[in-house]
Amino acid sequence: MTDTAPPGQAAGTPPWVPTQLELLAEADQRLVRTVDGLPAEDVGQPSLLPGWTRAHVVAHLALNGEALEAVLSAAARGESRPMYDSPETRDRDIEELSSAPAEELRERLLASTHCFSRAASAMPAEHWRRRFERTPGGPTFSVATVPLMRLREVEIHHADLAAGYSAADWPEAFDAVLIESMTRRPYPQPFRVLARDLARTWDFGDGQPVATVTGDAAALGWWLTGRGDGADLTVDADRLPEVPSW
Repeated sequence: MTDTAPPGQAAGTPPWVPTQLELLAEADQRLVRTVDGLPAEDVGQPSLLPGWTRAHVVAHLALNGEALEAVLSAAARGESRPMYDSPETRDRDIEELSSAPAEELRERLLASTHCFSRAASAMPAEHWRRRFERTPGGPTFSVATVPLMRLREVEIHHADLAAGYSAADWPEAFDAVLIESMTRRPYPQPFRVLARDLARTWDFGDGQPVATVTGDAAALGWWLTGRGDGADLTVDADRLPEVPSW
C-alpha cells in the first residue's frame, strides 16, 4: 500500500501536524501583537501565574520556542536532543531572561516564533516519527507531538499574561484540540465533559464517569489546565472533579 497524503502535505507527515501548525501560526500572530502592545512599564506587572510577572511568561515562551526549534532541527538531521539540559537550567534561564529590557524580550519572542516555524516547515516527513527527551534520561516523546506542545504553550500562556487576551478569545478549533489533548492525562476519578457550544463530549480517566461537567469549550479548557475556579461550569455531582495543574 502506498502512503498518500493530501495535496501540499508530504507523504508520511502525521495528519494532525499541518492543522496544528496552521493554528499555531495564527496564535503566534495574536501573541506577538499582545506583547508588542504592552507598554514597557507593564511588562513587569504580575501575570495570572503565581510568582511570575508578564516578563517571566514572555521569557518562558521565547525559551520554549527556542528549545522546541532545537528539537525539530536535530530531528531533521536524524539526531535527537533534549529540550532542556535540566529543570534547574530551564528555570534559571527563564529567571535571567525575565530581567532583560522589554524590547529585548519582544525581539527574543518574535525570533523564536520565526525560527520554530522555519524548522517545522523544513522537517522531512519521515522524521516526525523520531523521539526526544524533555530532559536527559527522562521519558521520550514523539517529535510529532511538538506542534501540539507549542500550540498549547502559546495559547494558554497568552491568556496567562492577563493583557486583554483570555480563554474566551481562543478559537473553537483550539478549544477542541486542547480538551482532546487533556484526555491523555491521569485523573483521580473518571468524569465526562460536555462542551455546549461544540455539542461534543469527552471522557477523562479510566472507568465509568462519576460526573459530567458542562460549559462552553473555552471555560472547560481553562479549568482542565488547573486554572480558574470553574464558576462558569456546572456539574451533576457535589463538586467539580479534581484536575491536575498544567
